[in-house]
Amino acid sequence: MAEQIKLSAGDTAPQFTLKNDRGEDVSLTDYAGQRVIVYFYPRANTPGCTTEACDFTERFPEFEGASVAVLGISPDPVDKLAKFRADHDLAVELLSDESKDTLRAWGAFGEKNNYGKIVEGVIRSTFLVGPDGTIEQAQYNVRAAGHVDRIMRDWGI
Repeated sequence: MAEQIKLSAGDTAPQFTLKNDRGEDVSLTDYAGQRVIVYFYPRANTPGCTTEACDFTERFPEFEGASVAVLGISPDPVDKLAKFRADHDLAVELLSDESKDTLRAWGAFGEKNNYGKIVEGVIRSTFLVGPDGTIEQAQYNVRAAGHVDRIMRDWGI
């Protein structure tokens, strides 16, 4: 297995272009000049991922008011993301990374501890990218419940 990447504050955010739940290309460069939260989650319509996406949606007006875009990335196919949005009326941009290349570039895919067993998979992670494209905040292995409230408080959004 290749060495796992771990990004930190001050690192340049890895670029990507991925399909959203409507099949449109979305690039990190589309958000140049503004702050962006990029969060990675394992699978649409699972309990933790639904909690996290709904919490981001609930606080979405506050993110918009602070001029912070929110992008959620998972390895789910576009059609599954479309269903996820429809099932929960989600406001965040949902992006598909079936190849897992973007997940790996951000250190959000690799070995993790899952109920005491080391497995390979998506590492629930959240990043705040600054207007200049550098990472301002990086969190790995986050817990879905209460996560959005914690980043709103801790990151001063």
